[in-house]
This record gives sequence, C-alpha cells and structure tokens, in this order.
Amino acid sequence: MRTAEIRTRFLDFFAARGHTVVPSAPLPTPDPTLLFVNAGMVPFKPYLTGERTAPWPRATSVQKCVRTLDIEEVGRTTRHGSFFQMNGNFSFGDYFKREAVAFAWELSTTPVADGGYGLDPDRIWVTVHHSDSEARGIWREVAGLPERRIVARGDEDNFWSMGVPGPCGPCSELYYDRGPSLGREGGPAVDEDRYMEFWNLVFMQYERGEGAGKSGYPVLGELPRRNIDTGMGLERMATLLQGKDNLYEIDETRPILDRAAELASVRYGSDPQADVRLRVVADHVRTALMLLADGTAPGNEGRGYVLRRIMRRAVRSMRQLGYQEPALPELLATARDCMAPGYPEVTESYARISDQACGEEDAFRATLKQGTTVLDTAVSQVKKDGGRTLPGAQAFLLHDTYGFPIDLTLEMAAEQGVEVDREGFTALMDDQRERARADARARKSGGTADTSALRALLDANGPTDWRAWDTLTTESRVLGVLGATGPVPVARAGEIVTVVLDRTPFYAESGGQDSDAGRISGAGAEAEVLDVQRPLPGLVAHQVRVTAGELAVGDSVVAAVDPEWRLGARQAHSGTHVLHAALREILGPTALQSGSYNRPGYLRLDFPWRGALSPTVRGEIEEAANRALRGDLPVGVRWMTLPEAKQIGALALFDETYGEKVRVVEIGGAWSRELCGGTHVAHASQIGTVALTAESSVGAGMRRVEAAVGIEGFGYLARERDLVSRISDQLGSPRGELPERIAGLLDRLKAADRENARLKSEATTVRAAELAAGGVDANGSLVVTTTVRGTAADARALALAVRDRLPTGQAGVVAVATEDGGLVVTLNRPAKEAGLDASALVKRLLNGRGGGSAQIAQGGGVPRDRLRQVLADVPRVASTN
Repeated sequence: MRTAEIRTRFLDFFAARGHTVVPSAPLPTPDPTLLFVNAGMVPFKPYLTGERTAPWPRATSVQKCVRTLDIEEVGRTTRHGSFFQMNGNFSFGDYFKREAVAFAWELSTTPVADGGYGLDPDRIWVTVHHSDSEARGIWREVAGLPERRIVARGDEDNFWSMGVPGPCGPCSELYYDRGPSLGREGGPAVDEDRYMEFWNLVFMQYERGEGAGKSGYPVLGELPRRNIDTGMGLERMATLLQGKDNLYEIDETRPILDRAAELASVRYGSDPQADVRLRVVADHVRTALMLLADGTAPGNEGRGYVLRRIMRRAVRSMRQLGYQEPALPELLATARDCMAPGYPEVTESYARISDQACGEEDAFRATLKQGTTVLDTAVSQVKKDGGRTLPGAQAFLLHDTYGFPIDLTLEMAAEQGVEVDREGFTALMDDQRERARADARARKSGGTADTSALRALLDANGPTDWRAWDTLTTESRVLGVLGATGPVPVARAGEIVTVVLDRTPFYAESGGQDSDAGRISGAGAEAEVLDVQRPLPGLVAHQVRVTAGELAVGDSVVAAVDPEWRLGARQAHSGTHVLHAALREILGPTALQSGSYNRPGYLRLDFPWRGALSPTVRGEIEEAANRALRGDLPVGVRWMTLPEAKQIGALALFDETYGEKVRVVEIGGAWSRELCGGTHVAHASQIGTVALTAESSVGAGMRRVEAAVGIEGFGYLARERDLVSRISDQLGSPRGELPERIAGLLDRLKAADRENARLKSEATTVRAAELAAGGVDANGSLVVTTTVRGTAADARALALAVRDRLPTGQAGVVAVATEDGGLVVTLNRPAKEAGLDASALVKRLLNGRGGGSAQIAQGGGVPRDRLRQVLADVPRVASTN
C-alpha cells in the first residue's frame, strides 16, 4: 500500500467517525519554544492546554514534522528520519480511552478490502503505564489481547507531558512484531527493532506541577476536561505495509536513494558505510524539499541554519560517495515526484525550491573545496605532532574565515580519527559574539549609554510615553542625562550625551526604519537629536549634541521632530511596503522580504531569489510600484489579534514575539498588508515616486533591491535624464538609438582589443625567438635576460615564450624584469633536473624577497637604478646555485 493511500485511509476512517479533517500546519511554527512542528499535536496545543476552546469536539490530521536533535543518527537506525508525517486523531473533552483504543485497533486490523490496514492481530503488542489498570482492561476487552502482549512500563516510556506544568497523562503504544529475522523474542521491552512502534495513544487526564525530567514533578490532580492525542507514524506504517526493513526504503524515499546510488555509481546493499550515506541523502533531500516548500530559506541562524545543515549534509554525503557534480537538481526532482501525491504544493513551488537549493549547493561546493583543504592540512599536522585533538582556534578559523560550520568540522575530523577542542571553539565564538554585541551597543548608543543607569530610570519612571504615531511635537521633561561615564546632572554646549524624556514624538529606529532627526529645546538649551533607540523594552533614549546653553535633569523642554525628515521617512517606509508588494506581484508570492532598511529618500529590501533580475523584470517591478502611487491607493492602519492578522493574510515574521494586539498597515487593502510599527503616508501618491537604483546579490539565493523615493527619487531620475542627454550629444545620436550605437562602439573596441592582443602575441613570439637565440653560457646553462615594458603578467608571458624556444636538451634560465622593479625567473626542464631552482634564484638576486615554485618564480621592489645590475648577476648566480 502506497504512503499516499495510507494517509487517505487514515483521514477517511476518522472523518467517517465524526472527526473534522484539519490540514497540516506549515513546518515553521509560531510557537516560541520550537523552530519547527515536531509532533502532530503541536498545532492543537492551545486546545489541549485549555488556552483556547477548540472549534470542534474531535479532529484528525496528517501533520508534517521535522526533528533534528539526533540528526547524526539518521541513516544508522532503521526507524528515525529528520522529516516524518504523524497521523493523529484528537478529542477535546469528547471521547476518551475506550474509544481511542477501539479506533486504533479497528483501523489497524480491519482487512484492506474493508478500508483498514490489515495488520495481523496476533502480531500486535501494546504497552501501558504500570499504574493504568483501566487501559490494560480496555485492551483485553476491546481487542482480546492476552496478558503477555500487554506490557507494563514506567514513566520514561509510557507517561506523557509537554515538559512544563500543564496537561499530562499515561499513554499506550502499539507495536508490531516484524519477525524473528529482525531480533529477539519477548516483546518491545526486549527488542524495539523487531517490535516496531507504530501508534501512540496519549490519555491527557491529569495536571502536572513544576519539576524536571519525565518523573521529577508532582501530579496535581485530574483535568476538568480529558483529552485524547494520538500519533501514528506514517512512515513506520508504510514500512510495515510495504514489507520493508526500514523507512528509507518506502515509496516516498527509496526512489531518491536509488537515484543517488545511480548518480554515484554504487549499489545499495553492497557496502554498509555507503548504505548509511545513501540513506542520509534520501532522508535529507526529502526534508529539504518540504522545508523549502513551506517557505524556509537557508541561512546562518535558527530555521535557516537547520535547513542549511541538512542540505550540506546531503551534498557532502554525495561527494563522499564519489559524486562530484551538483546533486540537488537531480535528487530534488525525484523527491518532488515522490511527495507530490500527498503535497501538490511541492510541484507548484518547485521552480522557487529548485532555485534556492541550487544556489545553496553552488555556494557550499565552493566553501567545501576551500575548507576541506585547510581542514585536511590541519588534521595532518595534528597527527604529525602526535596529537588527537584539533585546536579550537583552528575550528574557529574554519568557521570564521571559510564559512565551515562547526558540526561539519566535527564530522570530518571524526572521520579522520581526530577530536575537536569544542570548548576552545565555543570560547572563541562567545568572545566574538560579545565583541559584536559591544560594538552594536556602542553604535546604538554612541558609546554614552549606561544600561544599568537606563534600567534605573525605567524602573523609577515607568515606560516612555511614546507619541511618534500621533504628533511631531511634545512638551516633555528631562528624566535623565547620561555621559560617557554614566549619569550627569547637566550637559553643556558641545557635549554628546544620551537623554531620556518622560514623553517623546521621536521614532526610535526599528522595523527597518531609521530614527527621526530633530531638536530638543528648553529655556536655556538647544540640542540636536542625532539618534533615537530603544535600549530597553519600553524606554526611548535620545542621543543628542548640545548646541547652546545647558541641558539639565528636570528641565522642561519641547521635543520636535524635523517635519521634512519625518515626511521623507514616511515616504520611504510606505515605499518599502509598496516595493515589497510589487515584487510579489511580478515575481510571485515567494519573493518575501527577509530584511529592509529605509531612511528619507532611500530604501533597500532583501528577498530570496536566485539569479539577477533582468532589466525587463526590474522595469516591470518599478512600473507595478509606481502604478500603485498613480492609483493613489489608500493607506490604513488596523489593530487586531495575531490570529486575525494571519487569517486576512498579513505578512510578518510570525516567529517574532508580538503583543495581544498587532498593528496591520494596509496599502490598497489586500494588495499590501503587513504587520508594522513604522510611520506611513496617508495615501500612496504622497510617496512621490519609487525609482530602482540598484539590484545585487547579498548571499547565496538572496537578492537586494535599492530605490530612491520622494524628491530624491525625482532627483535621481533627473540625473539619469541629464546623463543620457550628455551621452546623446557626445555621440551625436538620438536618445532612442543610443543602445544600438553604444553596442556598436563596444563591438569595435572588443575587435580592436582582439587585434591588439594578436599583434602583441606575434611580437612576443618574434622577440622570444630572437632572445632565445642570443642567450649566454653560464657554466653549461644557457641564460637569457631582458627587460619588458608592461606589467608582471607581460614579463611572465615573455619569459615563458623564451623558455619554450630554448634549445632542447640544454639547461636554460630566463630572467625578465619590468621597468617598475619586478622580476620573473623561469627554468626549462633540463635546468630543473640539473638541480637549479627558480625560487632560490629569485631570492638570491633580490636579497630574500620573492618566491614561487622550482620552475617559475617572481619578486619585486627592485630600484630602477639597480635593474641592470640584477639582470647582469643572473648568469653568475645561476652558475653557482
């Protein structure tokens, strides 16, 4: 039975028994404690914990899951994978143990012809918690199981909780006996390879308190509403029903494994080590496909790093199998075909998935080539010195300079029998992070803000009354002034300090928007606002330069934002939203913003995309943005809950922390709808214009677009117009004919360059022949010396040309100097075989400077007045080398 049919039968079975079919949630989860959904119950967690009322009394789903805690074990065991699917049925205060057991037994043992899975009832074993006599009795009554196949186990195996105070309860697991060829007799307590777990029934009936581990907490009492949470491993059921030894050989993974074996020209089953690598490839490629399909992009932190690590392990495993070409284009297409029956979105999004994956593989192949050489050299040195541990500094160098992740260093070192000083590496990483934090703190506060002093101000006065959305001016009071060494009572003209006010209209840098500029004025002081930050939640700090008088704690002041600055900031921030919507309109919904920055007149936006945007596409994006401006789309702000924002399609980094209510900024309604705390225009036409000025790469699979906005955008377009006018005048061509005219000029220049190169090559050949014929004898070696006008590359080309024209069989030395003090020395094969060394010759001629190989070397820095003497010394030095 194919995996897709197992999935369908499960959902159909429970739908027929009153369960609402709930689609799988995306793998990235908004749960702040998780990177990815790692169990079927995760999307239902608010209902199971009682935080929210479930919209249905009973539900069923097939949930996509990713677990990477034991990623190194993938491929080594028969039943664990990084991506898996969990079939589940859930009851929210509706049915309980008897019904859950009856459903599981019925679906598992009903014949295939009648809609079940057809498992042999006599080969099913179950486990129960040692205290759960009720479950034991139900299994005897409902399934007719004998006592010997109902195994009692302890808290570690058969008592469930989420690891924190809340719901908990005993569970009962179903196992299938796969036969004596796979292990010992005696049930799951004896051998969990032979007896494979395929379904877990969790009976949530108690509430637990604080405590560690699986049993180090008190059970506080019964829950007011008892729930059921079950999980059947789809891959494990496929393993059983398809008669396979492990989950890597089922229909959704075996074709990937076979394609990998075909590419690498190896046979699965012939070499245990190769088999592990093939299974790693099959598992990881499928996992990467599903993560990419759900919008995760490779990166250096969090989810992106998990995906990057999985993809790199797959690529490296293929290289270890002997396949040196790009592997993901072939393997991902196979994985797509395997998963499409259950997840058609992998086909719909495949162009984007493939682009991102191929870009990541290309970047990693370059990293792997450089880093492997460095690592191999370092490991060889460790072994040569009689050690077994690679220094932490070397691992840090690989990470910091060559982009080699530590987990890859650990794996590759272990393969060569060498450990890594992980503590030393961690210490260096911590030092680097602390330096980065200190630098960021210094840049954010201008080096003047004392965090402890700011905390004291926040504790004493409460949060800043922040009015940036409502006004440009506030009457305020100075709560604190901080200098370079801490709090000060007063700041005088010329000093740069950090000022905290009780209320402020200034926008603090956040959400990609730069901070406001403006002034703080009092009866006896004037100060220019240089920067505004939120160093602590709820506190706004202003970095200012006092321009006149004295600014003291307790002063009454007027805080005023520069209106022109704020106008430009609003235009740029709204322009960023407009450009983001235009990107998605032209490139598709996968062109999601992954970072942005905007200030008056300028914006930039990063998004995942592989390959440069063509001029045509850039023009379409710019046109879509300005069409929104010409349409004067309304800009509105709405407050709502995060689930409501998600429901209406608002875009955001949903893994970030938000309050109970979120601020949604809309431009043209659903055309642009994003969570945002920035300042915006009231109508799109107020942005003025959006003029794309640049598009570039900012990493593997990531692009950046930049634009000028508002009056700066019009200025940019005016400068472009003037530039075109000047070029048109200089070339004497109408503007419309400039592209063809310039293309013609470039073709002529390229033709002239080719002709010059040909003539230069011919001249070099003629001169080389003349020089080779005029060499002088130096103790049996023919020595040729000369000077060339040009670069070191010209000298090298002439030296090699002369060397190749020296008489066959006679040792020859060629030395060519450049007028700017460079020297190239090369030897022919007989000279090298006679013991001469080009690198040694250069060093003797230049007093230790220069170097290269034994056959060709070079140096520089020879004073012009010594060039003639250096060349004159070549025969003598060559004859005594």
